[in-house]
Formats: sequence, C-alpha cells, structure tokens
Amino acid sequence: MPKPYLICRDEELKDGDRRVVSCDGTEVGVFRVDGQLVAWHNECPHRSGPVCQGRLYKRVIEPVDGNGHVRAMAYDENVTNIVCSWHGYEFDLKTGANQGTDKIKLRKVQLELKDGNVYVVV
Repeated sequence: MPKPYLICRDEELKDGDRRVVSCDGTEVGVFRVDGQLVAWHNECPHRSGPVCQGRLYKRVIEPVDGNGHVRAMAYDENVTNIVCSWHGYEFDLKTGANQGTDKIKLRKVQLELKDGNVYVVV
C-alpha cells in the first residue's frame, strides 16, 4: 500500500535545489526546477545508477551549419537536464525523458503538498 513520506517544508526547497531521501529503502529525488516540484525514483533506467545525485545543467545544443560543421556550443535555458554519474545518460528534469530517445524515461514519484509540507507517496 502506498505511503506518504515527508520530504521538507515547501519553502525550504528553493529553485535548483534537490533532496534525495530513502523512504523505507526506496530512494527518491525531489527537485524544484523553474518553480515546479518534480520527483523521480533514484534509479537510472540504463543500469540502475543513482541518477538523482547526478549533475544538473542546462541542455547543451550544438548548432550545425549548412556544411555539417558544429560552429559552437550553446545552452537551452528552457531545459534543465540531470546526468547519471555512472554512464552519462541525460534526462530532462521536468519530463524525465532521455535526451537521446523518448523511449527511456525516469520513473515518476507522486508528490503531495499539504499544510506547507512536501510529501512523496511510494
């Protein structure tokens, strides 16, 4: 039966912050990205690495010119990625989708806000 676990007070989790917690053995990462709360199982779909502990950064874009050459790297300020530290798989932090294929996704965790507290239900 799913059970709620207290993560923190809502105001404690600032934009760009994360909390990675164990809920009776199930590890979960809770993030605030662009003002939005999201929660994922701390298990990369590639090889079960601790994805929620990975590096956060804006999506890298490599614009290609007409001759197929990369001119420079740029960043998409609208997309924040998380990178699994084991093998470098990248995921959109808001959607959980892998940057290479939308067939690989992080597993979402249900969030609840109640009385100013953030809970996950696992």
